[in-house]
Amino acid sequence: MESWKKESFEWIKALAIGVVIVLVVRMFLFSSYVVEGISMQPTLQDGNKLVVNKIGYQIGDPERFDVLVFHADENEDYVKRIIGLPGDEVSYVDDELYINGKYYEEPYLDEFREQSVGGRLTGDFTMEELTGEPVVPEGMIFVLGDNRKQSLDSRIIGFIDQDSIVGKVGMRYWPLSEVGFKFYE
Repeated sequence: MESWKKESFEWIKALAIGVVIVLVVRMFLFSSYVVEGISMQPTLQDGNKLVVNKIGYQIGDPERFDVLVFHADENEDYVKRIIGLPGDEVSYVDDELYINGKYYEEPYLDEFREQSVGGRLTGDFTMEELTGEPVVPEGMIFVLGDNRKQSLDSRIIGFIDQDSIVGKVGMRYWPLSEVGFKFYE
């Protein structure tokens, strides 16, 4: 009987340690996120389940074209793609992205561009026209959804404070047929 109690205690202790480890990892390192809406199509679909790396931006800086989750307000988180970093001047001319005067391809838009009437997805704009600022301010980023015609992004809500970033999307794990780690191509 004493042996049974001792073994039970060891199992309970091991389970408690396991739960604490899982909670620490979930709270500080990684989080699960479910995509709601169509703003990131065709890259991400409504209902996709993602793993978000919460610590990546604590030890490194956001990079252009990363897909990330950020707090849009107290109640909602959005998933979008980083287009402009601090000091960048972003513009669109004839459906082509220019950052600091240099053209950038956006292969993740190809599928929608082929389906779009006239092949245009993103209206022409300059950073100053949208925000009144010529460049992305320090501590901020400029984000766009991949579904440019149906996205509430920096064109409407303005710059995103880097302190509101939850983390970088590291993996899509659902649906299983679409498991993936890369969201740039």
